[in-house]
Amino acid sequence: MEEHLAYPDESGELYEHFRFVVDKGQSPLRIDKYLFAKIANASRNRIQNAARAGSILVNDRPVKPNYTVRPVDVISVVLAYPPRDTEIHPENIPVDILFEDRDILVINKPAGMVVHPGHGNFSGTLLNALVYYFLHTPENLGIEAKPYLAHRIDKDTTGLLLVAKNELVQSKLARQFFDHTIDRTYTALVWGDLKDPEGTISGNILRSTRDRTVMAIADDEETGRHAVTHWHALERFTYVTLVECILETGRTHQIRAHFKHIGHPLFNDEKYGGSRILKGTTFSRYKQFVENFFALMPRQALHARSLGFTHPASGKRMHFSSELPDDFRAVVEKWRKYTHPQTP
Repeated sequence: MEEHLAYPDESGELYEHFRFVVDKGQSPLRIDKYLFAKIANASRNRIQNAARAGSILVNDRPVKPNYTVRPVDVISVVLAYPPRDTEIHPENIPVDILFEDRDILVINKPAGMVVHPGHGNFSGTLLNALVYYFLHTPENLGIEAKPYLAHRIDKDTTGLLLVAKNELVQSKLARQFFDHTIDRTYTALVWGDLKDPEGTISGNILRSTRDRTVMAIADDEETGRHAVTHWHALERFTYVTLVECILETGRTHQIRAHFKHIGHPLFNDEKYGGSRILKGTTFSRYKQFVENFFALMPRQALHARSLGFTHPASGKRMHFSSELPDDFRAVVEKWRKYTHPQTP
């Protein structure tokens, strides 16, 4: 009996989760060999790294790669997203690195940069940039560093990303994402005046049957993947609201799909209906005012503001934050002046 519980292409968190119940007639076998036979396209090294990272549990307890499986053992495995089969060519693209040591990188991603190659974006990605960076920094050549993604954010979302430099570190970070011990907050500008000061949006997420590039909220709890977004209002501008979002889960397009679901899509989010005027007057002056905003920030108003995690080597808790990028900050300031003009 086995279950494959997660698919990396359906989540911003790049791991796979498997669950197996060992057959009653199973003969003694090392667990790394058992899983190598059970999990397609998983190398022995990848499985052993998962065990070293504490990501292979038998009957709810972590085991080493040499553990011998027994009949009716319940095995839970979290595997980091596997390295891509295609070669990633180095490209000299600037990368804003906020922190770096021999194990990890914390990166401040700009708008317009795809995280990894695929779906028509085979160059100009963050991974292309990091391969080049590692090839041209002697300290990384010395430890044979390679970029291993721990999670991802959308092309036009800005902000913080965590990258591992080897497969074992990636495995340890994948476990933290699976256990929900990674703290992430986002800043978003959404259409409308949210009636409550704070709230929680729950709704399973799955790919839309109408458009496979967007996510939708499932009609029942048995379909899609569990997703929870906590939010609170930071500032209100009558027609739009600046909110902080705290992710309990990290599904693809989670914040974007959740706020559309409650009738408050992100400002200028074309895929989710936020790139037209949804609140305000019909006056042409207001229309032009909002269209100027769209031109100033031609993307969804979403920024990965903070990131907290336990360092995979030292065990130290770390926290990073990123200020709003210039385009986002300018839009917020203009809304502030429009709806709350200073009295003379």
